[in-house]
This record gives sequence, structure tokens and C-alpha cells, in this order.
Amino acid sequence: MNRRFIFVYGLIFVGFFVLLARLFDIMVLKHDKFVRKSENQRLAEVDVQVRRGIILDRLGRRLAVNLENNSVYLDKTNYNESDKRLQEVSNIIGVSFDELSAQVRGKKNFVWLKRKIPIEETDKLQEMRLSGIGLTAEPKRYYSLGFMAAHVIGFVNIDNKGLEGIESVYDKELVEQGGKYYVEKDARGNQFYNTNENERTGNTLVLTIDQGLQYIVEKELDDAMEKWHAVAATAIMMDPYTGEILALSNRPTFDPNSPGKYGPNSRRNRAITDFYEPGSTFKIVTATGVLEENLAKPDDKIDCLGGAIEIGGKRIKDAHPHGVLTFMEVIQKSSNVGTIKLALRLGKQRLHGYIKKFGFGDKTGIDLPGEVSGRLRNPERWSGVSIGCIPIGQEVAVTPLQMVTAYSIVANGGFRVAPSVVKDIVTADGQTHPMKKKYDGTEQVISKKTIDILKTAFTMVTQEGGTATYARVEGNLVAGKTGTAQIYDRAQGRYSTTDFISSFVGFVPADKPAFSMIVVIWKPRGAIYGGVVAAPVFKNIATKALTYLNVPKEEKLKNTTLVVENESAGNKKHN
Repeated sequence: MNRRFIFVYGLIFVGFFVLLARLFDIMVLKHDKFVRKSENQRLAEVDVQVRRGIILDRLGRRLAVNLENNSVYLDKTNYNESDKRLQEVSNIIGVSFDELSAQVRGKKNFVWLKRKIPIEETDKLQEMRLSGIGLTAEPKRYYSLGFMAAHVIGFVNIDNKGLEGIESVYDKELVEQGGKYYVEKDARGNQFYNTNENERTGNTLVLTIDQGLQYIVEKELDDAMEKWHAVAATAIMMDPYTGEILALSNRPTFDPNSPGKYGPNSRRNRAITDFYEPGSTFKIVTATGVLEENLAKPDDKIDCLGGAIEIGGKRIKDAHPHGVLTFMEVIQKSSNVGTIKLALRLGKQRLHGYIKKFGFGDKTGIDLPGEVSGRLRNPERWSGVSIGCIPIGQEVAVTPLQMVTAYSIVANGGFRVAPSVVKDIVTADGQTHPMKKKYDGTEQVISKKTIDILKTAFTMVTQEGGTATYARVEGNLVAGKTGTAQIYDRAQGRYSTTDFISSFVGFVPADKPAFSMIVVIWKPRGAIYGGVVAAPVFKNIATKALTYLNVPKEEKLKNTTLVVENESAGNKKHN
């Protein structure tokens, strides 16, 4: 009995020892291994379908939001439907029966049948109560204003990844709270979602765009396209003191809610991707250079040779012949001959230096994709004709954004600014982070004395005797410059006699601008001059925008003049 008792207890002891050894092996020696195995059986790794942060205009009005749409999926582990039922699904969601059958026969247990379907399709599928074919909610990007500001906002793909515009540039910030997380599942693999995790939201973007100003700009561009039967048009409105883009529009355009219905020509952001020879708007460079270098004064007289001059064997003419003009009148009447004679005083090296000082030949650094730097050759590569062509806006190419940024330097008193379209990033917990800029508006690149003269000259452009009287706004002085540029025909090897680019760039009110703006019309029909085609568009936009912004009218505009310093006489002259 004792031996039997000892034997039994011995077996029990050995059994407990083996059990303890096994537990020690599992819980201590192989702890990490079994924890991982347990988690793999219990948890499933899931990509967070982050709800993209919304996009607001500068006043908090919504431009891009998220809507809930259902997507149809196939779970083969639970699928048990007939071909007849599958055919019904095919008819409802608009996917061919053959394609659905291929998915059923495929190797993957989980596949999408159709993403983000309309509500009526959702209702029909829910009524069918299918096994293995289910619905799950997914956020869909929705642009509440449709076409408005499409080239600024951009669009996303079916997986809500940004493809164009700020949706692309700030894609990471808009889904910054995303990533992977784990959900629990049962023995059959059914997943139990954590609602809080599944509803993560990215950062909010606050744009510099003003919805009201954007509407005004787009409406006037539409009217201009219809009136002039133009190929394309662009308008940009900027705060000249900060570089913030208040409105930016291109025609043709597209609806970001269905971008695939429009071709690349409509989706192209011409404001930053298309460069062109600017024509007379480029005369700002020569005028600035000779004033800064003390090579000309406002009352200097320049012989414009009856409207023609020969440079490097090429004869360059004025649109209208002129005799002797003052420096101010050369700008006012947009004399090519007078501008070229001023540029000869400056020389090609210094002229090139002032071109770069205004930012031409370099990207502005705006936070939009696809910006180009334009075209500017080094002086060593200039021909004998270049010193005559470049000052009047030929042999050089700029973007509309570069040009309005350059005129903003004059508008704000001579300070360099960096254009931008995003003002703030607001995190999910409400913290606001203002965007850093390439230039903060404190670097003065043009002297105040020169700026005062230029403002007067550009104001004269819109007054009697100037080339842009159609740009005048009742009650406020407009300062600016017209541009009429022939398009170079590469096939013919010469400038076209029928295709032109008409533009006007300026700011208003001239003394203390509320905004600077450029209007560019590509290939207008019926008229070609910037003062006739683009200047009225500027006027229409500016008139409505000043009212919208509650900018008061100036009381005394009888002479519509500014005062400039007449250094040679030591007194003040009114122009």
C-alpha cells in the first residue's frame, strides 16, 4: 500500500513538475512568441481610412468637406449566392456579371466590387440581404462650390489621396492622424471596429482665398471668354502686403467632383504652369532700373524717333508713333522706342540684374504643384537684338503669377513678398499653425523714391492719354500697365500676325492698394490690345471687389494725379 501510495503521488508530482515546466516555458521562455501568436489570432491590422481634414476659405466658409458613401465588398468566406443573385447585383451597381464572377472565383477572400456608390444603389442592395456581399461606409470628398477655385483646391482619387492642387501639396497634413491600428476579431475572422479609431480626422486647411472675391473673378472671366471668344483666360488677385492669393481662376476649368470628365487642358493651372512673352507689362523692369541707377528723372525728355528704332539690324516700332516724350509719358503711352532707349542707358548686365530682382526667371515658391520658372537667358547668351526685345517683353517668358507678384512690390512700397494659398493649418484639437513664407515682406528691394515715381506713372496709364482708360474705376485711382504680346509661331519661325496675348496688371486704390491683380486673355478675337480686352475685365472685377471689401471711394479725383519729386527743379510736379 505504501509503495502504491508513493507511486501514485510520484506520478502526480512528476505530472505537476512537467506542467510547471511547460508553463514556465510558455509564460517565461517563449512569452513573446505566444503573445504575438495570440494577437495574430485575436487582432487584425487595419489601415485607418482617415476622414480628410476639411478646407475652408479665409473667412471659414467650407470649400471641401466629406460625405458618407457606401462601398460594396465581397467576403468569400461567407459568400453563398446563386448566379441569378449575382446578376441582380451586377444590374444594380453597373459592374458586368463576368467581372463579378471573376472576383468570386479569384484567390482573394476580400475584394471591392464597387467603391462609393449612390444612395439608391445602397438601398437596393440592403433590401436583397445578400450573404458575403456587404456594404461599408467610406468618406467621399465633396467640393461644395463645384467649379469655383478648382485649380487651387485640386481633387483626390477614389482612395481620397490628393492628386492636384492643395489636396496634393498638403495631402500629408490633411490625413496626418492616419496610419494603422488593430481591431479585435472572433474565431471566424469577423472584425469588431473601435468606433473612435475609425473616425479619425485630419487637419483643417484655412486658405487665403476669399469665396466672395473668387466668385466675382470667375464670373467676369466667364463673361470675357464669351465676349472675346478666347482660347483661355487667367486672373489672380493678391494682397500685395502679404502675398496671400485672394482669388485665382483659369478658363477653361473643371469640376473637381468629377475631374475624369475633363481633359488636361481644363485641369491645367495656367496661372503657374503657362509662361508667355508679357509684352509691355515687362516695361516695369527697365523703368525701375533707370530710376534706381539715377539714369533718368520723371521730366527727362526722350526722343522716340517717330515710332521706330533699329537694334542689331532689327527694326522695332511703336503701336502708335511718337516724337519727344517725357519719361512718365513713355510709360503712360507704352512707347517701345522710348523704353528701348532707356534700356540702352542701363545696359544688359544691369537690366538682367533688375529682372532677377523682380523675381523673373525663378519660381515664386507658391504652395501649388506644377509651377514653372518661366524663361530668362543669361546676358552672355543675348544676341545683338536682345537689348531691344527684352525690355519690351520679348525673348523672355513669365507666368501670370510672377507678373502680379512683381507689381505687388510696387504696390506695397518696394518690399518682396511670397505668394501663398494656405493661411493656417488647424489641428484636430483646435491648435492653429500659421504657414511660414519664403519672404516675410520686410525685405525692401526697390527704394521708396522710385516707388513713388512708378506709382504716378502707372496711374497715368489709366488716365486720359494712357493706354488703359478702360481700367478706370469710379471713385478710386487705378495704377497699372497694359500688355499686348504677339505669340511666336514656331512652325512659321516668326511672330503671329493674328494670335496675341492681352493683359493688364495693376493695383487699386493706387495710393494704398486693397489688392493687386492681373488679367491675361489668350488669343482673343475681335480686338487684341490689352487696354481694350483685359483692362475692362480688371475694371469690372475691381469695381465689385472694392464694394465687397467696403473700400471707401476717394473724395477728390478731379485731376486723378499723384505728386512726384522733380529733382532737377527742386520742386513738386503734378502729372
